[in-house]
Amino acid sequence: MADGTYKVVVNDEEQYSIWFADRPLPAGWREEGFSGAKQDCLDHVERVWTDMRPRSLREAMGQ
Repeated sequence: MADGTYKVVVNDEEQYSIWFADRPLPAGWREEGFSGAKQDCLDHVERVWTDMRPRSLREAMGQ
């Protein structure tokens, strides 16, 4: 599957990951809207996930 298609997923804390495109999403995750080759997905995550703190922590700190 290393050469297969992946999709970028995000959870309620706005943490990102990639997941196999042909498999059901794990509980608590939703599609972010980007899919493609593994490295393309990883590159996308690197571009969009600029603040690694969970959403709840950012909100508690007042961003």
